[in-house]
Amino acid sequence: MSQAIEQIELLYKEAFGETPTSIEKIPQSGSDRVYYRVQGPTVCIATANKNIKENQTFIKFSRHFKKSDCPVPVIYQVSADERIYLQQDFGDVSLLNELEQHGYNDHVYGLFQQSLQQLAHMQIKGHEDFNYDWCITSREFGRQAILSDLLYFRYYFFDTLKIPYDKEKLQDDFEDLSIYLTRVDHKYFMFRDFQSRNVMVKDGKVHFIDYQGGMKGAVQYDVASLLWQAKAELPDEWKTSLLEFYMDCVADVSQKEIDRTRFVSQYNGYVLIRLLQVLGAYGFRGLFERKAHFLTSIPLALRNLRWFLTNKRVGIVLPEFERLLGLMVEDAIIQRFEPPKATDDTALVVRISSFSYKSTGIPADETDNGGGFVFDCRGILNPGRIQEFKTQTGRDKAVKDFLEQQTKMPQFLNSVYNIIDIAVEDYMQRGFANLQVNFGCTGGQHRSVYAADALARHLKNKYGVKIDLKHIVQEAKNWVNETY
Repeated sequence: MSQAIEQIELLYKEAFGETPTSIEKIPQSGSDRVYYRVQGPTVCIATANKNIKENQTFIKFSRHFKKSDCPVPVIYQVSADERIYLQQDFGDVSLLNELEQHGYNDHVYGLFQQSLQQLAHMQIKGHEDFNYDWCITSREFGRQAILSDLLYFRYYFFDTLKIPYDKEKLQDDFEDLSIYLTRVDHKYFMFRDFQSRNVMVKDGKVHFIDYQGGMKGAVQYDVASLLWQAKAELPDEWKTSLLEFYMDCVADVSQKEIDRTRFVSQYNGYVLIRLLQVLGAYGFRGLFERKAHFLTSIPLALRNLRWFLTNKRVGIVLPEFERLLGLMVEDAIIQRFEPPKATDDTALVVRISSFSYKSTGIPADETDNGGGFVFDCRGILNPGRIQEFKTQTGRDKAVKDFLEQQTKMPQFLNSVYNIIDIAVEDYMQRGFANLQVNFGCTGGQHRSVYAADALARHLKNKYGVKIDLKHIVQEAKNWVNETY
């Protein structure tokens, strides 16, 4: 039993007087925090994190906000070294999950309203007697933080486009925008990462998580983060009506009149900052780290920015910046990042297989094309060595979680995508009909199956190309092979 599991058992017994019935690791987020669902008379979440300062901040924030009747988790118990703590379990369903499952209906709209109402309460009431010395980094999201976000966008995305510009004039515009956005009328607690993934939905009520990066700042920032989250793609009429609803909530909670024209113009400024932040992140992860998922997200982000520039106004004149943003969202720039899409006339079929080096060997090419790729997955930690995974496959959730979180499979696949994408784009352009890609592991059950499925999804989503997917070892088990 790992040391973390032992500590969690002890903490649970201290908190609830009984031994937990089970402790199950749950999928990890993008952070270094590791989460466990602890079952027993009280179901809770155990968080293990070596970053003690981050833990201290989250715990202090949570206890303060709970006193202010905010929808945050109860902290049940904290280990002596402050590396592990138990918190209230809000389940696995986020606001984004609800949106993806139900679409843009009245139920989901009501959840967004509830989220904004609770946000206004947390920002304003939570601000009362709040100690901003608890913050992880800065006490306040001010001019320097805004400039930092703008420079991040400039270095990691805009400069890669090779569009000539006047550096001094652009820097002046950055300075003017950062000053304008810090002179807001409503500065309270700022969540900093208020997106639909961090709003959990349980029994029809919304609950907030991952607010430890918060600080003092403009309330508009959080609303911009939620309503303009790229993954959510909210309709414009929702964005407009939900912003109006949020302003009503702020006026009600603060008991102050709002200059709505000024509020909206500054809100638009923070929307712009968020859109540029996203492009900066996509640029860093995609153009510098060469992660395929982020590269494919760039066209959508540029289209969002183009719509914003056409339909919204920030409230301050930024001559050089506005000129460059206009150039950046032209069709020619967007098309640089758009992969070719298969049509009904596209001949190419990518034939993807998983196989066993031990029992079947490398599959033969059944076409007259020859060539293709064979990737050896045996360098990835084998789930088959773990007893609970022996009867499972690379399509079972527990195995997928293991490969994604505890092995180098994500890095391996990212390299595979970069190689295969070159061939797929070339073959489509030249009218070739066949490309074979094989993934092998010891038994053809876990790693190769997961990798073959992952490549099939990637190519289908990115290019829309036909896929013939075959799991050779699993045919005897009556698996259904798939043609996309």
